[in-house]
Amino acid sequence: MPKQRINREMVVDAAFSVARREGAAQVLVKRIAEELHCSVQPIYSYLSNMDELRSAVAEKAADHMRAYMAQHINPADPFRSTGYAYVRYAREEPHLFQMFVQRRREYVHTLDDLYGREADVRVPRQIAQSLNISFEKAKELHLNMLIFTTGVGSILATGAEDLPEEEMLQRLENAHRAFLHIALEK
Repeated sequence: MPKQRINREMVVDAAFSVARREGAAQVLVKRIAEELHCSVQPIYSYLSNMDELRSAVAEKAADHMRAYMAQHINPADPFRSTGYAYVRYAREEPHLFQMFVQRRREYVHTLDDLYGREADVRVPRQIAQSLNISFEKAKELHLNMLIFTTGVGSILATGAEDLPEEEMLQRLENAHRAFLHIALEK
């Protein structure tokens, strides 16, 4: 039987699978080798260091989350559906959600920095159009909900996955109303 040829993409994919199932702390060379059914040597040949691998896995996790969000956002109600999708993702993919939320962000010095780098600019445009408010108000509304849903998602992704979904959705709805009220007051 010919030996399987291992490449960098296979190593990253295997590390991603481990992270998805078991969490980022389990992204170890030995675990990746087990996943690929090979020795540790081929894995070392494709990595400068573990930070490089963790970075590649974190990027793959962020891509996975973005794809999930794009699939689950309702264009007719982008504001609510974005929050709901974010929280559902935390419940369905707790390890990937944790990786996304807890990764180091060297470029963030303000929440506007974070929003500018990570939020989809189409969402506040859709919110502004659907609620007939300014882009700036829609952006503020979206940022406030992202902060809120990150908190709820973190609670779900770190061991409270049994919390009733109805309760989480009601909390999101309450936050939506409160943040909308604040945005419309200004």
